[in-house]
Amino acid sequence: MGKIHELPVELSNQIAAGEVIERPASVVKELVENSIDAHATQILIRVEQSGLKSIEVNDNGDGIPADEVEIAFQPHSTSKISTDRDLFAIKTLGFRGEALASIASVSKLTVLTSTDGKSAVQADFAGNTLLDKKTHARSKGTTMTVQDIFFNTPARLKYVKSLHTELNRIVDIVDRLAMGHPDISFRLIHEKKDLVWTSGNGNMQQTIAGIYGRTIASHMLSFENSDSDYEIKGYFSKPDTTRSNRSYMSMILNGRYIKNYQLSSAVVRGYGSKLMIGRFPVAVIDIKLDPNLVDINVHPTKQEVRLANEGRIADLISQGIKERLSDQNLIPDAVKNLGRKTTTDQDKPAYKPEKPEQITFDAIPTLDKIDQTIHEPKPENKAIANDGQPDPLLVGTPIFKDQKHLQAWDQRLKEESEEKVHVVENTAPEMPKDELVPEDTTHEEFPDLRYIGQIHGTYLVAESKDGFYLIDQHAAQERVNYEYYREEIGKVSNDQQRLLVPIVLDYSNTEAIMIKDKKDILEDIGLHVEDFGQNSFVINTHPTWFVPGQEESTIKEMIDYVLNDSKISVAAFREKNAIMMSCKRAIKANHHLDDREAMHLLHNLTKCENPYNCPHGRPVLVQFSNKDLEKMFKRIQDSHDTRESE
Repeated sequence: MGKIHELPVELSNQIAAGEVIERPASVVKELVENSIDAHATQILIRVEQSGLKSIEVNDNGDGIPADEVEIAFQPHSTSKISTDRDLFAIKTLGFRGEALASIASVSKLTVLTSTDGKSAVQADFAGNTLLDKKTHARSKGTTMTVQDIFFNTPARLKYVKSLHTELNRIVDIVDRLAMGHPDISFRLIHEKKDLVWTSGNGNMQQTIAGIYGRTIASHMLSFENSDSDYEIKGYFSKPDTTRSNRSYMSMILNGRYIKNYQLSSAVVRGYGSKLMIGRFPVAVIDIKLDPNLVDINVHPTKQEVRLANEGRIADLISQGIKERLSDQNLIPDAVKNLGRKTTTDQDKPAYKPEKPEQITFDAIPTLDKIDQTIHEPKPENKAIANDGQPDPLLVGTPIFKDQKHLQAWDQRLKEESEEKVHVVENTAPEMPKDELVPEDTTHEEFPDLRYIGQIHGTYLVAESKDGFYLIDQHAAQERVNYEYYREEIGKVSNDQQRLLVPIVLDYSNTEAIMIKDKKDILEDIGLHVEDFGQNSFVINTHPTWFVPGQEESTIKEMIDYVLNDSKISVAAFREKNAIMMSCKRAIKANHHLDDREAMHLLHNLTKCENPYNCPHGRPVLVQFSNKDLEKMFKRIQDSHDTRESE
C-alpha cells in the first residue's frame, strides 16, 4: 500500500465532478437550478452539439456580487445554508456548493454577471483556474457559458452517448424543471432551433401543453388532495392516453423533480383496473410539504430524497386520482380514436439531429455576443389553427391583432370543435392567462343500452339515444366476473370444497421457505396449504368459487403470485386472483351468443361499478355518437372556410 497523502485540490475537484457532472445534461441541470434559486423569471439555454461543444445558460436573476465571483467557484461555497439546522430545512434546489466548482474543474467556463443591471464582471476559468477577470456591461442577471466539457478528463467522454441521446437528456431535464416552475419562462435552443419554450404565466396545464403537446394536455384531468402536512395537486391523463413506460410521470416536490418508485406506483394504483396492464399514464404531480419533512441530502444529484411519511403521500395521490376518475365517463369515442397515434402507441417524439457530426472542439466562437440576453425580440408565431387564428393551447405565442380577433377566438373555444390543428414549429407559448386547455369535467350516466346483434361472434352491437356502441363481449364478461370474484374473495368465507384427490406440489428450498412465510396470505383467501415433507405441500380443500376442472392450475397460479412477489400484500393478492378468475371464466372471441345471453350480459355490465374497462384496463365498449354518424354520411359537413384553411 502506498503512503497516505492529501489529494491535490485539482484532483479532488475532478473526483467530485464525477459524482455531480455525469454528462452535458448534468451541467444544464445544475446551472438552471442556480438560475431558479436566483429568482429568475426568464431562463434561456443555448447548446451546441448536444452540449458537448458549448452550453450557455442566461437568466435575469439576482446576479453574483463582483467580490464573490471567485469564491463562488471554490468547493463547497454556497449562499444557501449556514448551519446544520439549515441542512434539514432546504428551501432551494442547490445547497451543497459543489456544482460550479465541479463544472469549472472539467471545462472552460466564462461567467458574466450583474446585480444591478449597470456594471458587471466577467471571469474566465479553465480547469477551475482563474484565467482572467474584467469589468463588463449587461442587464441584471447571470450568463454561464461552458465549453469543451471534459477537455482535461477525456476518459469521461467514452461514457457519453450519441448526440441524439445526450440532447434528449437535456430536453428531458428542461421539461421537468419547466413543469416544476410554470411561473418561469424557459427557452431551450439547440443549433438555432427552439426545442422548448414555455410562457411562464403560471398555468400548469398550458406548460404541459407546451411540453407534451395540445392533444395530451387536453386529455388530462386535474385533481387536488391534502391533509395537515401535505398538499397534493396535479394533472393526469385519462386511461385512453398512456405510454409504454413510467418516464412520462413527473413528481415535483417543493419545485424539485424527484424520482420515487412508490409515488409513481401510487399514480398507477389510483387508476385501479381502468389502466391497461403494462401501460402508464402521463402525469405531473406537484407535492408541497414542510421542508423539515424531507431530507434532500441523500444523493449528489438530489433527485432521490428521503420522505418522512412516504406512504401517506402515496395514499393521498392514489385517493385523489381515484376520486377524480370516479365522476368521468370513460367510454372512448370510436371515430376520434381512429388513426390517432398520440394517445396510446406513440411516445413523445425525440429530437433527431439531421446529420450526426464529428465532435470537435477547435475553432470555438468567441463570446462576442455574450450580452445577448433573453430580452431579445421573439420570432413571429408559426403555430396557427386551421381557421387562420393562433391557438393558445399550442406550443406557440398567439398574436392577436386586435380585440375583435381575441373575441372571435374566445367564441371558438366555447363551440364544440374537432378540427385538426397544424403545428409548423415550436415557438414560445405566451398564452392569455384566462385561456385553459379544455377539460371534460362533466359525468354522464352509463348509457341505457338496447341490444341489436353480434358481429363475428366477438362484438355486441347496442344502441342508445345518443348513438350506437360496440362491446367486446370477452372484456365485458371479464369486468362482470371480476367484480363478482373481487367481492367473493374479499368475504373470506369458510365455504370449502374437499378435493377427491389431494393436490401435492413440490418446490425448491428457497421457494418452500417463501411459501411457509406467506401461508397467512394464502389462508386469507381460503387456500389452506399444509406441509408434506421438506419442500412439499398438500392441499385438501379449496374455496367453492374455484372453476370446476381448473382447481390445480388455479392453486399453482395463486402460489406463483407469492413466489414472484415476496412483498405482496393481502389486498394486492386478492386483486390478482380476482383478475385471474375473471379471465378464466369469461367467454372468448368467436363464441356466438343467443339474444337472451347477450342481453343478460349487457344487463350485468350496466350494474358494474366500473363498466368501462376490463380488469386488465382494456376498453369494454366504444361509442359512435349520432354526430359521428351524421359526419360519416355527410349529413353535416364542415364549413368551406374550415376545409380550405386545412
